[in-house]
Amino acid sequence: MDNWLAGRTIRRRFFRLRLGAGLVLLAVASAGTFAAWSVATSRTSDYLQRQAAETLAVQSEVLNGVLEKYRLIPPLLARQDEVARLFASLASDAYRQTIARALAEEITGLSGARDVAFFSADGALLAAARDIFGDEPAGRAELLKAARENRLGRTTALIRGKNRVYAFGAGVRRDGQLRGVVAVYVGFDAVERTWALSANPIFVSDNTGTIFLSNRVDWLLKPVSEIEAKSGAARGNASGYIDVVRDLPLMGWQLHVLGDRSRIVAAQTTVVGFSLLIFLLVGVIAFFMIGRIEDRILLRRRERAQALRLERAVRDRTKELSLANRSLSHEIEERIEAERELKRVQHELIQAAKLAGVGQMAAALSHEINQPLAAIETYAANTKKALALGRQEIAEGNLDRIAAMVARISELSGTLLSFSRKPATSLQPVSVQAALQEALILIRPKADRAGVAITVDPALDGVMVEAGRIRLSQVFVNLFGNAIDALEGRADGRVAVELKSADGRVCLHVRDNGPGIAPELAGEVFEPFFTTRDGQGSGLGLSIVYNIMQDFGGSVALLPNEAGAVFELRLKAAQAE
Repeated sequence: MDNWLAGRTIRRRFFRLRLGAGLVLLAVASAGTFAAWSVATSRTSDYLQRQAAETLAVQSEVLNGVLEKYRLIPPLLARQDEVARLFASLASDAYRQTIARALAEEITGLSGARDVAFFSADGALLAAARDIFGDEPAGRAELLKAARENRLGRTTALIRGKNRVYAFGAGVRRDGQLRGVVAVYVGFDAVERTWALSANPIFVSDNTGTIFLSNRVDWLLKPVSEIEAKSGAARGNASGYIDVVRDLPLMGWQLHVLGDRSRIVAAQTTVVGFSLLIFLLVGVIAFFMIGRIEDRILLRRRERAQALRLERAVRDRTKELSLANRSLSHEIEERIEAERELKRVQHELIQAAKLAGVGQMAAALSHEINQPLAAIETYAANTKKALALGRQEIAEGNLDRIAAMVARISELSGTLLSFSRKPATSLQPVSVQAALQEALILIRPKADRAGVAITVDPALDGVMVEAGRIRLSQVFVNLFGNAIDALEGRADGRVAVELKSADGRVCLHVRDNGPGIAPELAGEVFEPFFTTRDGQGSGLGLSIVYNIMQDFGGSVALLPNEAGAVFELRLKAAQAE
């Protein structure tokens, strides 16, 4: 009963704690969300302002660059005598118009201007390169006025509807008198194509408040006030676009770049949602932690009631565990001894498998030995007859051949005998070529019966490694034997030993053109008793190779290959003694 009352009091206290934490979290969440909303609004607005200002600066330079390219052409042409002669009264009007049109076409083609025109002092059109004006040459009155005031004329004009051009004009003066006007008309197609790459709306308004250039085709030649009313673009407006303006006083224009305010709304929505999510997560974690603390306090009260019973049970169990530990220690010692015995048996089994291989090779070498013995018998009979006939030179030649046959038999038996013995474990410089030749002596009969050709890389001549000669020969014998078994029944079976480059080590590849080994079996081929020959063979060949290479401080690996199997041997390089 007392425990129940105590538990009820604890739950009542934690209920009040949760209520207070919820009110505090609600206040903090409201304040934090409002602060995040304000910061997101300010930063996004500043970003849009900076982005629009950067676009404004770039596009202003683009526009000024295009116009600056043509600003000096009219003054330069006005100083040319060839241009001044166009306005001389000595030539006929038809001749002057022909020459003037040819010159205007040439200047237009070289400069890339929209058109070049020549006006007389009274405003009459002498000639133009292209017929872009219609009935009234664009901007003629403004250009004539500037020429009479002896200044560079510049004006905005419309030709044939919505085609917009900017004109530069310079007066042709001789002897203090105005003879004519040279006008260069610049189109804005390249500028608008450049502006079309911008996501922000860009437009230019003239001194009348009319949109003269824009990357929005439907805004052209409309009042700025109408566009602002439709798009909500106004300085300081809370929706629609942010309008950033730069004055171009020489042209009497204003360049506008509009930043999309929808990004501010998106940023506000994102920040508010993220803030609410964070505070919701904090609230869940806080209530969860309060619940955990409450559960722990209640649990501790229950645990106190069980503590004495557990202590008594622990003492009893400790005694039992002590007995179990002693028994386990004895079992571990027995297992260690069993592992030692297993390793010893494995070594003996490997030597037995090796001797079994020697027996198989001995049977194969019997044919090699029988041939020299038959030859010795034949040479001995011939020698006996030669001595009876007094043919000393024939007898001596036969005796030399008999000695060679005996040496051959001795080499075969010596190699077989040394291979069957348990090798020494010390390492010394060993010639790879010598170990290969010894292995070939033992394996050649098996290879000949299977029709398998074995080739050795000539570059191996003189290569020395840190190893044992007999055990290195055993490595090659095992690898060659496996390859010959895999190539059984193939008419074009080949086994090759190749020398590969390696950093500070000798790298050998033993390659065959057999069926290869499946990639999923690559990690198991060096395990003892593993074989892919359906129960044939002991499965110890590659395990022996792996252990020998580990003893040498080297390594053996099965390399992935599209056709056949490739085993890579890495050994420490040694210097010849």
